[in-house]
Amino acid sequence: MSKAFLMLGLAASALTLAACNRNPLLVKRSQCPAVAIPTFVGSVTQFDPPQSRDASAIALTAQISDVSATCIESAEYLTTDVSFTVTAQRRHAGPAKEVYLPLFVAMAQGGNVLVSKQLTGVMLKFEEGQLRAEARGGARADVHRSAVALPADVQERISRERRPEDIDALVDPLSDPQVRAAVRAASFEILVGFQMDDASLAYNVGK
Repeated sequence: MSKAFLMLGLAASALTLAACNRNPLLVKRSQCPAVAIPTFVGSVTQFDPPQSRDASAIALTAQISDVSATCIESAEYLTTDVSFTVTAQRRHAGPAKEVYLPLFVAMAQGGNVLVSKQLTGVMLKFEEGQLRAEARGGARADVHRSAVALPADVQERISRERRPEDIDALVDPLSDPQVRAAVRAASFEILVGFQMDDASLAYNVGK
């Protein structure tokens, strides 16, 4: 997985703006990283023979789903526990078989800067006579609080309560380029995908 592709394939922004239940004019920002699957790396296809790309040569397909995250806040860090499911289907319901699929968990800042990347994977166990297999995977990522802190003036503009009679009551703070740039710099994403070679990636792009 190249850095350039990972930057191009970002599928989510770490900024979460939500209305407060009690006051719809109060805008809240979550400092916890968003979690997403980048474009083109949420599924993988294996072929037999490996060099073929014919539909009849597809030996196994797998997808990532049910991605979720739990954010644990401490005095210094925001710790995110990520979990996900990998579901696979093989072409023939043959004997019992184990298949290891490599994955990556990466952290990006501001939507276009790769901060870190770790390799992991799941072991899928196909029972005898079964076409499908499923496994759970997970990872943990830490972000220092100082990295997600907004300048005081930007934080005030985003979080202040707006009264209906205010002139800018319905103006999105992110419409200001300076506010938007500050929020992006303090926003992080955790990305989960299959670690694949260039041929597998090209196949996904061309589907």
